Amino acid sequence: MQNGAVTQFPAGFMWGSATAAYQIEGAADEDGREPSIWDTFSHTPGKVLAGDTGDVADDHYHRWPADVAAMAELGLKGYRFSISWPRVMPGGQFNRNGADFYSRLVDALLERDILPVATLYHWDLPQHLEDAGGWPARDTALRFAEYAEQIGQVLGDRVHMWTTLNEPWCTAFLGYAAGVHAPGRTDPAAALTAAHHLNLGHGLAVKALRGVVSPAALHSVTLNLHHVRGDAEAARQVDAVANRVFLGPMLNAAYPDDLLADTAEVTDWAFARDGDEAAIAAPLDMLGLNYYAPVRVRPWGGTGTRATSDGHGFGPGTPWVACDNVEFMPLPGPYTEMGWPIDATGLTELLRRLHDDHPGMPIMITENGAAFDDKVEADGRVHDDARISYLREHIAAVGAAIAAGVDVRGYFAWSLLDNFEWSYGYSKRFGLIHVDYESQERTWKDSAHWYRDVIAANAL
Repeated sequence: MQNGAVTQFPAGFMWGSATAAYQIEGAADEDGREPSIWDTFSHTPGKVLAGDTGDVADDHYHRWPADVAAMAELGLKGYRFSISWPRVMPGGQFNRNGADFYSRLVDALLERDILPVATLYHWDLPQHLEDAGGWPARDTALRFAEYAEQIGQVLGDRVHMWTTLNEPWCTAFLGYAAGVHAPGRTDPAAALTAAHHLNLGHGLAVKALRGVVSPAALHSVTLNLHHVRGDAEAARQVDAVANRVFLGPMLNAAYPDDLLADTAEVTDWAFARDGDEAAIAAPLDMLGLNYYAPVRVRPWGGTGTRATSDGHGFGPGTPWVACDNVEFMPLPGPYTEMGWPIDATGLTELLRRLHDDHPGMPIMITENGAAFDDKVEADGRVHDDARISYLREHIAAVGAAIAAGVDVRGYFAWSLLDNFEWSYGYSKRFGLIHVDYESQERTWKDSAHWYRDVIAANAL
């Protein structure tokens, strides 16, 4: 792999970029789309910085042809997008107009030799399902499988890889325990119940998709696994509720015993029925990994305020269910605009851990990127050297893992466009392409030009 200072990537390595529906599409009330929990949350005063919403976002719903042309100019081999569940299944009924938008998008990608990677769920639960109980309700997992089957019948002959869930940890623990993401609940037991039903929905969706899509399609899930350093016992506790709560049932058909023991005072897990773990462990072709920064932990003495460098804070509640005696410690900089430490070594270490724990499972880096204070300068360019440095270090970390024998099949930079960054609104810019939210003008950042050269060379 190493040739002097050059890291050459394997033939067929999938270079891509990623987005999410609510973050870029806009068109919040067009063509039959119903509100999602993020529409409700962002329109609730005090929930999102500056009162920003995703009502317009990047207006990708109308500007997608130009955005796809930019992807082609970048030389992307794959594009990871998410499908808006409330656009496709408003009120639980299939909406042809909503589905046709994604059909046109997929066709345009294929015409430009860009492989479509479709994520079914990137946090935008239809509001009517939250009203009926949300992810803590078992019925939501069943409805998710129905949605998967419906959209699979429409796109299943053309989508290269299906991803069921994006970062279910965020959905369950930021949404139902910490309260900093939609729907904004702060109930630890509900968060664990949501985690189980997300797992179940994943397994049922994989089964439903396999029944209707092309046999050549790949099936995956994307997890934002935490690389946890520090005290061994504190790290074990965090690893259980951050990582193994999903890896265990999805890849090993069982929840870890220590997770069940740690959380016994929160819930008796009666919501997990016989046969659920087998259903969750539907066979996968790929594991998607989102990585941004490691965390460091130690036991908490029980007095004062716990430090947190987990990137999410504690909000009205804590996402770290059953980790009451754990403290998250600050890590050295430099930092991104999110306040996240820049440490690419954690990516190599996490990839090697996955390779050791789950041998034979191919891995795709489905998100990796950084927010910086990007501005269009007087010369009309966006000079984001810090992002180029970040991407270079992290792509090199992927190369190091491959050289160590880890089966990594691709890398997707987050994100293609500046966009709505959830509770941060439009204040944080992750994109390779700068977006002026008033004019919707797109400007390539220096990092986009740099990334295009990396893709063309298939080398760093």
